[in-house]
Amino acid sequence: MLDKIARLRENVASVYLGDRSVIDQIIRCLLARGHVLIEDVPGVGKTVLASSIAKSIDGSFSRIQLTPDMLPADVIGVTIFDKQGHSFEFRKGPVFANIVLADEINRTTPRTQTALLEAMSDGSVSIDGTVHMLPPPFIVLATQNPYEFEGTYLLPENQLDRFLMRISLGYPSPEREATLLDVRPAQTVLDGLAPVLSAADIVELQAQVDKVKLSEPIREYIVRFARATREHESFEIGLSPRGSLALAHAARATAAMDGRDHVVPEDVIENIIPVCAHRVF
Repeated sequence: MLDKIARLRENVASVYLGDRSVIDQIIRCLLARGHVLIEDVPGVGKTVLASSIAKSIDGSFSRIQLTPDMLPADVIGVTIFDKQGHSFEFRKGPVFANIVLADEINRTTPRTQTALLEAMSDGSVSIDGTVHMLPPPFIVLATQNPYEFEGTYLLPENQLDRFLMRISLGYPSPEREATLLDVRPAQTVLDGLAPVLSAADIVELQAQVDKVKLSEPIREYIVRFARATREHESFEIGLSPRGSLALAHAARATAAMDGRDHVVPEDVIENIIPVCAHRVF
């Protein structure tokens, strides 16, 4: 397991020259069957990072460039009438892929955001009374610009809650930025990036993460933390039970990436900000 994770990490790091801890956070989301929201200013590598993750896995990949005029059918698909067959046929949208890059998710309208985020929540798409399952593994890597930028739509709290993590990339160090100017990985390395894991490998890794033990004291630790956010005067809305579950999933993935079959308190603490900060107010 550790060998596969190391190969994935190094493959992504050959393109994304920013902080490696961000790569580990996205891999945790992948192993925990969670979606990730990458929020930062334009030009710091959000799309390059998401694309390198997708190219490193030999599965289906689609990129959705979200715009204000995009409709829900443009994302999930549409049912059309086949004149030759005299029947209705469902044509799948780009959300039917193992890795979906939803670029600039907060530039599209709330209606289209909802269609995408429902698919993220249920792992399926329901159209005209028929449920269409999405292929495993299924992870959405969404990027967004800060809300202060023009032409952005605020993601509601219930939709933010669908993301296992919200992370920020920040600016690279001066040394890495100098390397970036010379290597230009988005124009050189990214195009030739080869997959190092298959979709089946990811499903297998996810099953191994599910077996990581969460002891009674750790479970109590997470519950006490969640209750503290609900009761503290500084919070209007505390961490939901879904948030507690997300924190436990992320902690299991962290333990597995460190080669352990059990969660320790540090695994929980390390994930509190990326998992919980967008769920409390």
